Amino acid sequence: MILLLRAANGLDRLSASTGHALGWFTLAMVLAQSLVVILRYGFDHGSLALQDTVTYLHGTAFMLGLAYALQSGAHVRVDVFYRNMSTRGKAWVDAVGCLVFLLPVCAFIAIGSWQFAASSWAVREASGSADGLGGVYLLKSLMPLAAITLGLQGIAQFARALHTLMQVENGERRFGAGTTDTKDVRPTNRAKTEPMLRQAPSTAGGEVNV
Repeated sequence: MILLLRAANGLDRLSASTGHALGWFTLAMVLAQSLVVILRYGFDHGSLALQDTVTYLHGTAFMLGLAYALQSGAHVRVDVFYRNMSTRGKAWVDAVGCLVFLLPVCAFIAIGSWQFAASSWAVREASGSADGLGGVYLLKSLMPLAAITLGLQGIAQFARALHTLMQVENGERRFGAGTTDTKDVRPTNRAKTEPMLRQAPSTAGGEVNV
């Protein structure tokens, strides 16, 4: 299990490093798009290569940023029930979600886009415009690459969920089967929780004072 956690930490660092590097791609995309607007409306001049550059930067930042978004928790998720679950429940949702939904979808995208990218590589596909930017096959290669990196991050998430479940089980064996989470175990003060009743002996026809 230690090796699995080390692999998960390595995948997290890879996703984080990729996400931080893609931040510069986003800045370059903003600058390139601003230059396109200035050239068009300020100097009545356009550049297809510059417009393709914006497209390439956007596609790279989006496709390769999927794993970083998953690692940092930036994906959109409906947590109406999830946020109120215990640690065990959240770990089960994360583990089952990775195995049943995330990893199969990643495999489907990777297999489905592989031939699409391979066909583009076979002809070294370039832009359809004479002034456009070449290397369209590189852009199409981002599809299977994004599925692979997202799948690897999904494996890291699954490993962490599995580790959490094992910790909860160990905590239950240590503190007793009645606890569902080790952090939920709190010492109680019976003097504060038990009611203190003082009852006077009753007499015939009398009253009982409590």
